[in-house]
Amino acid sequence: MTTRPREVVGPLERGLAVLEAVAAGDGGRRGLGDLARTTGLARSTVDRVATTLTVLGVLRAEGRDLLLAPGAAGLGNAYLDSCGLPALLGPHAAALAELLDEAVSLAVPDGDGVRFLAQANRRRAMAIAFRPGDLLPASGCAPGALFAAGWDEERWAGHPDDAGFRARAARARERGVAVDDQLIEPGLVSVALPVRDPAGAVVCAVSVVSHTSRRDAGALEALALPPLRDTVAAMEAALATGPDPAPGPDPAPGSVGAAGSGAAGFKEELGSGFLQSLARGLDVLRAFGAVRGPARLTDLARLSGLPRATARRSLLTLCHLGYVREDADGFVPLPRVLALGHARLSALTLPEIATPHLVRLVRSVRESASVAVLDGDDIRYVARVAGSRLLHIDIVVGTRLPAYATSMGRVLLAALPEAERDARLGRLVPEALTPRTLTGAGELRGAVAATAERGFGWVEEELEEGLRSIAVPVRDGAGRVVAALNVALNAGRCSPEESLATLLPQLREASGRISADLAAVGRHTPVPTA
Repeated sequence: MTTRPREVVGPLERGLAVLEAVAAGDGGRRGLGDLARTTGLARSTVDRVATTLTVLGVLRAEGRDLLLAPGAAGLGNAYLDSCGLPALLGPHAAALAELLDEAVSLAVPDGDGVRFLAQANRRRAMAIAFRPGDLLPASGCAPGALFAAGWDEERWAGHPDDAGFRARAARARERGVAVDDQLIEPGLVSVALPVRDPAGAVVCAVSVVSHTSRRDAGALEALALPPLRDTVAAMEAALATGPDPAPGPDPAPGSVGAAGSGAAGFKEELGSGFLQSLARGLDVLRAFGAVRGPARLTDLARLSGLPRATARRSLLTLCHLGYVREDADGFVPLPRVLALGHARLSALTLPEIATPHLVRLVRSVRESASVAVLDGDDIRYVARVAGSRLLHIDIVVGTRLPAYATSMGRVLLAALPEAERDARLGRLVPEALTPRTLTGAGELRGAVAATAERGFGWVEEELEEGLRSIAVPVRDGAGRVVAALNVALNAGRCSPEESLATLLPQLREASGRISADLAAVGRHTPVPTA
């Protein structure tokens, strides 16, 4: 839509402009003044947009800067869930990467560019750095030549012929294969094939990507093309079978129900500083995550909990801005939705996700807080924020401690399948680190079982005299315990009962927030623990 409709929702338009500008900033960060200059909006408008997006958990403030927050991942997830391609084709891409020991990518056309949807990488010192949501110029990569092979003269008239791009597109049309021989970056080579739906339309491209330190473009094509053709056949068979139903939208940060972001409550609390129509527009965008393929206005209104007329205005705005397309069968989200920070968010690690919540927790309880993962028979600290008291616990990220003598270790051991838990505990030779350390096999099994039953870990002066620790589990989107969160304090500061009553509710709240962010960020891309 080129003409600006009268029904465009101004706050939604301005809010998406700010969000996309933050996403384009270095590291997903932008100063408020810089945002005003970049978007052309008044500083007061940027401030109101920033307040709204921060309350909604889409951005977070750090000094005078705005940063992408994990809650923004729900917007990109809505597009990925709606199109269904990562869930349907991603396992085939991962299997091909395993077979060839090379990186494999899925990409779709996005205007004059190519937007990546999924990436199956291999662990190497020289790794391929594409991320879901990244945009490359069509003229500089193999998938771009495949997509341009179907362009008509009108489309070519508005596109520069960069480095013989038109000739490469014609060759891709003739061969059905496209090769990138160090076009996008020196040393990077790839070979790509189109993936077609049952009607014969190209829906995406699958690429095998390597580096000239391993093989040149010709050698990569010779190696990869036969299994790549088999993989494309399997992908097209999966498309013909049809995707499973959409998994449902990500819950909006701060939501009060299955649908909606609690915009009315925020408006009542914050008054004119909160842009309710911006929040409602984001609810409509998230609602696409519950519908595979074209979505009807009635369904999107119901899923977002909005009146039909309100949802329609938001959809017209999203269409005008290029995030959504209206077809005969309904509305379809477009790859541009991924420009709202998905590439940056898909690269977040567990420590990056957890640290802002640790800061908030420590400010509240004034004690040190940490996140750790199980590493063999030890726990390994991956995130930590020290308390503000003069006497605080001095541990740094990377520290390893025996799991059996720590509250986080007992939480992580308690989450293991019973057979694996028994095997781990059975091979331990515990050392008495203090007079109160549990070292008997039966004692440890009982302590871990009690941790599993009550849902939190408690260690009183077992690791070090005078040290008390309380821990709770951190879960991913599938409900698996992937880490533990604890608060450690001087045992002499208050009674165990007071510690439990004061700290456990706040620990559980912080863990819930970290787990929600992990679920959003890790919905389509695994989150590294370090």
